[in-house]
Amino acid sequence: MTENKFNPILTPVLVILLIIGSFFLGSLTTKVKLLEEGGVTAGAQAPTNDQAKAAPAQPQQPTKGVASIDDDPILGDKNAPITIIEFSDYECPFCKRHFTDTYPKLIKEYIDTGKAKLVFRDFPLSFHDPMATKEAVAANCAKEQGGDKKYFEFHGEIFKRTTSNGNGLDDAKIKTIASDLGLNTNSFTSCLSNKAMEDEVKKDIADGSAAGASGTPTFLIGKSTSDGKIDGDLLIGAQPFAAFQAVIDPLLQ
Repeated sequence: MTENKFNPILTPVLVILLIIGSFFLGSLTTKVKLLEEGGVTAGAQAPTNDQAKAAPAQPQQPTKGVASIDDDPILGDKNAPITIIEFSDYECPFCKRHFTDTYPKLIKEYIDTGKAKLVFRDFPLSFHDPMATKEAVAANCAKEQGGDKKYFEFHGEIFKRTTSNGNGLDDAKIKTIASDLGLNTNSFTSCLSNKAMEDEVKKDIADGSAAGASGTPTFLIGKSTSDGKIDGDLLIGAQPFAAFQAVIDPLLQ
């Protein structure tokens, strides 16, 4: 019969190995969880401070704000009871994410049903310029030729074609969009250098800042006041569709 001998020296060694193994397992589990939630993206650079503001990691509780529609493009029934004002940057990756993931659901559930209208206002961030402002001006030039309908066609093509972060498109690609949408390219090119269009973008930025927008995208959702402004809740970042439902549905009751 073989006698089992207890070696007291091995006990602390085993304990240390178990602790190290638990640490690495916990670290791996956390990283996998973050990857699943979008907190870490393989091969991507960490967002800047401004970008982090634009897409909060946790669901954001609405705050209040007030802004005007101004003369900006409207998607949907102009008499819809609810207004969604979007302050956005065409070169913002989180704005593109909103356009891809949430925008189609908003159109289907609220815009096409006449429950809400969308007003798009420009809020290009300085670290995405000059291209972000150029794209904003270009979309306004499309509106000058074809009204709100042509504006949102141009708006959609920018978000579909850009790769974001300030380098998504160049001047030639902007003019290609204009040509593809059937705009008069000579008039469009002339409009791109019209200072009034850039002043319009600057006004949107000022109004957005006054309303409480500090990152993109920022959404003001509410109803018209007696002076024609929109008074309501602010949603900041590429929020899920459920966040919009939580604000809009009570306003419809």
